[in-house]
Amino acid sequence: MALIKSISGIRGTIGGAAGEGLTPIDVVKYAAAFGTWVLETTQNNTIVIGRDARISGEMVSKLVEGTLRGLGINVIDLGLSTTPTVEIAVPAKKAGGGIILTASHNPKQWNALKLLNDKGEFISDADGQQVLALGDNEAFNFAPVNKLGQYSTDTTFFKKHIKAILALPLVDVEAIKAKKFRVVIDCVNSTGGIVVPMLLEALGVETVEKLFCEPTGDFAHNPEPLPENLRDIARVLEKGSFDLGIVVDPDVDRLALVNEDGSMFGEEYTLVAVADYVLQQNGGGNTVSNLSSTRALRDVTEKHGGHYAAAAVGEVNVVTKMKETNAIIGGEGNGGIIYPELHYGRDSLVGIALFLSHLAKSNLTMTRLRASYPGYFISKNKIELTPEIDTDQVLVQMEQRYAKQPVNTIDGVKIEFDKEWVHLRKSNTEPIIRIYAESDSNATADHLANKIIADIKEIISVKS
Repeated sequence: MALIKSISGIRGTIGGAAGEGLTPIDVVKYAAAFGTWVLETTQNNTIVIGRDARISGEMVSKLVEGTLRGLGINVIDLGLSTTPTVEIAVPAKKAGGGIILTASHNPKQWNALKLLNDKGEFISDADGQQVLALGDNEAFNFAPVNKLGQYSTDTTFFKKHIKAILALPLVDVEAIKAKKFRVVIDCVNSTGGIVVPMLLEALGVETVEKLFCEPTGDFAHNPEPLPENLRDIARVLEKGSFDLGIVVDPDVDRLALVNEDGSMFGEEYTLVAVADYVLQQNGGGNTVSNLSSTRALRDVTEKHGGHYAAAAVGEVNVVTKMKETNAIIGGEGNGGIIYPELHYGRDSLVGIALFLSHLAKSNLTMTRLRASYPGYFISKNKIELTPEIDTDQVLVQMEQRYAKQPVNTIDGVKIEFDKEWVHLRKSNTEPIIRIYAESDSNATADHLANKIIADIKEIISVKS
């Protein structure tokens, strides 16, 4: 069992002792902390909530609702929803904040409280620390009986979300309709199974084959949209009757694409392809991704005359850097598309609409479109350390060892070697250093990662 409190919210496994998993006591405590923070910082007593379809969602939602109302906060419940839909609803409802009940790509035993500010964006690390302090100190003041918050529901936001996407100038519904796309979708038995078919119908997609679209929360496979978890949709596409596959995670903020022959387009390349289209249509512009994302985005951005910037890992960090650099598109290499013209949050739905517009106008197949982009490969590794090893000092020594190379230290240590790079980050929850390396082939990426792992082991052996 685990309870993890971080910039991404409060997440944990359902069950177990208080403080060791996401128990009802923990849900109430941190919902009360967030509600108190909203009241203190915004003087706004309305919060929007919504959830993915995971099995524990209804229970957690009722606990959150009751707690917030106990603080005197009015709750607007979207019910089964998506992370980007709740993000859009918060400012639309002029609320003081939002809570999304989802553990994103984590398995069904997990759930989480993801916390939004009054702009519908994830709260900052500093704000998150304030919320955690309120929770740890149990600094709550509940409302008297005649001032309890009100409860209402609003099930209109899927339609509003889709309407906003269709209104975007770069979403070309006519081009999509003309291609008569045949699409297979895998929505892992969560809320994507409701809204993705609605979106595809609105876009004029001719044929939609549904896999795992019943929002039961009983995930049909590991919900993280990685190649090893997408064998079912790949087998359907291998038969050659469809143009592409679309996969979303349980809260619909990560988008993975599958080629017409069942091969993977590559989760890293979802953002690359969408950014290429947006930059092409806008005549250039700036982009942002995190330090662990593929260099291909930088290549595509510079090809269009724009400037690329890297942010620390984490959606809130990417959004902050996008605002600083006036980026017109950004996101993360895990399939997260952030398109500010709609809102500042990872959104698979707008990603689908922009990608299909791109594919329609390109007159290419999925495999040919993918082949048009720089070919990079990322090797993802980790090295486990004993608790007594000073991880921060190891990273400092790695920075010093490669001081002649371009080094970025805003989030761990990223070392660049011409068009290759390696990124070292320590885990916030366990004695691990994650080592991501990218090169133009799997073999060279693995070789680079292994070289860095050998360096770390040498540093550790000298210190011991």
